[in-house]
Amino acid sequence: MQTDFSDLQYSTQLEQKKNYLSQLFKPFFDGQIAIFPSEKKHYRMRAEFRVWHEQDELFHIMFDPQTKQRQRIDTFPIASQLINRMMSELLPLLKQQELLRYKLFQIDYLSTLSNKIIVSLLYHKTLNDDWISAAKNLKQQLQQLNFDVQIIGRANKQKICLDQDFIDEVLPINGKNYIYRQIENSFTQPNAGVNCKMIQWALDCTKNAQGDLLELYCGNGNFSVALAQNFNQVLATEIAKPSVHAAQFNIAANQVDNLQIIRMSAEEFTQALQGVREFNRLKGIDLKQYQCQTIFVDPPRAGLDPATLNMVQHYENILYISCNPETLVQNLATLSQTHRIEKAALFDQFPYTHHIESGVYLVRK
Repeated sequence: MQTDFSDLQYSTQLEQKKNYLSQLFKPFFDGQIAIFPSEKKHYRMRAEFRVWHEQDELFHIMFDPQTKQRQRIDTFPIASQLINRMMSELLPLLKQQELLRYKLFQIDYLSTLSNKIIVSLLYHKTLNDDWISAAKNLKQQLQQLNFDVQIIGRANKQKICLDQDFIDEVLPINGKNYIYRQIENSFTQPNAGVNCKMIQWALDCTKNAQGDLLELYCGNGNFSVALAQNFNQVLATEIAKPSVHAAQFNIAANQVDNLQIIRMSAEEFTQALQGVREFNRLKGIDLKQYQCQTIFVDPPRAGLDPATLNMVQHYENILYISCNPETLVQNLATLSQTHRIEKAALFDQFPYTHHIESGVYLVRK
């Protein structure tokens, strides 16, 4: 699991990703792919570790994906500096509290650029009032070390928050700070620096857009909150309740007044648009008032399902962010029948891995 953090090694890996993506896009795009590199260290805002108990000692460990051997992790250079600092301070404090260390099997960290962090402690035991008392003491100790921290305990069918299960991130984009509520155990973009570049690229693609925007899979409003400035109105869908609640907060916190979030899956929304089904969740929302000429999709790894893919083709402009270039290319085989790629980008969300985040902006032929 050793990683070479040299400039040469990183540049070589990024070039390989660029060449691979260029080959995939070749049947559909012969222009320049914009490359957005990552910081080489301390770029990852989330990390999860198993906990190894050895007599009186506690260690963070990970398992080598090839050998399956466990490896002790004292520092984790790809994780944020805040996570690394917390890792070094937390374990000695846990060792002092038998209630906190007993049957602890995993620790999850979620950090932000705004210097806030959530520590989730996962157990193979029931958590009781004594655990809560010990966890409150732990939080006080960490606050005395200048951590702005939330502590969460998880066990089978239990989730205990000492105060709250969220932290608020602040992302600098285009000279403006955007506030994003991030909820523990919900999806957030792991590489905050590259996420800022992704949002900026999406803003640049749509800066001269006309009419309204429809966004599917909007999450906590990561893109739609910023993109709202480029459109008359934005209608966005998301199925996960925690993400919808976070998005509603983000709309208010960023004083966005032209963005409406609907809790629906992309498949359900397609059915609603086509009149296949009626949904109570759409009561009071007149879909016909929206003049959406642009659609934004950031689907799961499987890409767009056939019905949604067909629906997407009815829009003049398509902004597509993908975490899986193979399924993106499968979708492009269909989308290229009606649209052409005007811009393409590679976002290196996951340095030192084979994973590629990419984006395309398509306009009707």
